[in-house]
Amino acid sequence: MEHIGWLSLIPPVLAIIIAIMTKNVIISLFFGTFSGVLILSSWAPLTATKTIIGEYLFVQLTDSYNAGVLVLLVFIGGFVALMERSGGAAAFADKVIHFLNTKVKTQLAAWFGGIIIFFSDLGTPLLNGPIFEKVFDKAKLSREKLAWIIDSTASPVAVLIPFIGWGVYIMGLIQKEFEALSLAESDWDAFVAAIPYQFYPILTLLMVPLVAFTKLDFGAMAKAEKRVQETGALYWPESKPLRKSETMQEISATKSKASLIWLPLLTLLVTLFGILISLGFPFERIGGSDFRVALTTAYLFAAILLIIMMVYYKVKKFGEALEIYMSGMQRMMNVAITLVLAWALGTVIKNAGTANYIVEVMDGNVPAYLIPVILFIAGAAMSFATGSSWGTFAIMMPLAIPMAFHFDASIYIAIGAVLSGGLFGDHCSPISDTTILASTGAGCDHIDHVKTQLPYALLNGGAAMVAYLVAGLTGNVMSLLLAIVLMVVTVVLLARRQKGLNIDTKNLSS
Repeated sequence: MEHIGWLSLIPPVLAIIIAIMTKNVIISLFFGTFSGVLILSSWAPLTATKTIIGEYLFVQLTDSYNAGVLVLLVFIGGFVALMERSGGAAAFADKVIHFLNTKVKTQLAAWFGGIIIFFSDLGTPLLNGPIFEKVFDKAKLSREKLAWIIDSTASPVAVLIPFIGWGVYIMGLIQKEFEALSLAESDWDAFVAAIPYQFYPILTLLMVPLVAFTKLDFGAMAKAEKRVQETGALYWPESKPLRKSETMQEISATKSKASLIWLPLLTLLVTLFGILISLGFPFERIGGSDFRVALTTAYLFAAILLIIMMVYYKVKKFGEALEIYMSGMQRMMNVAITLVLAWALGTVIKNAGTANYIVEVMDGNVPAYLIPVILFIAGAAMSFATGSSWGTFAIMMPLAIPMAFHFDASIYIAIGAVLSGGLFGDHCSPISDTTILASTGAGCDHIDHVKTQLPYALLNGGAAMVAYLVAGLTGNVMSLLLAIVLMVVTVVLLARRQKGLNIDTKNLSS
């Protein structure tokens, strides 16, 4: 495999270290990318500077997928700005707060809302976050908790659905390997059969109601929840949220109606599924490009309706509403820059052969029962370092399926291990686009979100790792139950330890 050895680890590791030290994701991504280009340019600074601009940053904008995501992001930004300034979120909060009268109900509502918006891992954070941030503020729940919930219902949901862009992409990778091995089974059947073995996303989804019902917060999340409870502060003094929303008082001062939230959302869903059905959904697979076009159209129509409603109910004048829409689009520039740099870093990592180096180091003759756990660990390390689940899938799937076939191991477990490992980094890496968007959607500091979410992700990753070892030995889907039990027991033990530390701290201070 082509790579530049251990030097290929420098770009992602440097990006992660700088992100944690500076709390500035743009700076960390840039220097991570530049370090890789510098190495690939034989340590020539001027050449590296010209190369990073011409061959990495410019190129990202000409890629059809990237361009589609950026355009979709701009339309989402405009729509979200309208929702924020329409006052509908405050009116909605006033309506539902009578039903969401406990912290448990509030968290479960955000969790359920994220599951409903299964069609877009990018749209879920930027749509669900602004709606529920007001409700969370009223319930005295931290923005970090909201960011974790919407992040846990974005890509962890998307990777389990076969008929959206994620599923289409994954099944394409599976089918290619099946054809090479002359396997008659369809990629659709293989994907569905592998769903129970996607331990990490399933655990991630289940942990939200577990923590909500039991109130068993731990680590940095417990500190964030304590901050909100005791001081009411939305952020730590040093925090720098990617998107600061207006205060509840500012928005409540605007006369509005809850229909300015639910009716545009209903229009969005009807438009989206109306277009998809005309393309053959759910009986035919919809291409990723067609899906993004449908979703962008849905956001546009929903925004048009919202502007009309704002003018009709005299919430804003037409010129004011249009200005809000345009400012919302412009406000996404910071996120767009972050995403472009994240994609550029991914390209640098690919050219440096980082993934190839990791695979080569971990590859070798191993017992068949170790294949799933090795695939999961390799995928988790790769996706965390790169921030890309799709890139990890593309690299690991051609390795996983032939390995499972050769050693007569379960191909479904191998597929599930690759998808779980790839999702781990997508879910919790500080340079992952969905992690960045979850911070943005919740109006939360990005590094604060990473710090509070990482302990939960590592816990689920550890439980999944043990379950893959058992699954490799037994080939039994009941290993999923083992993973769930491990997650529950560990959460309870960590929460008790956290409470013990809090009690000791109080005793010392008194």
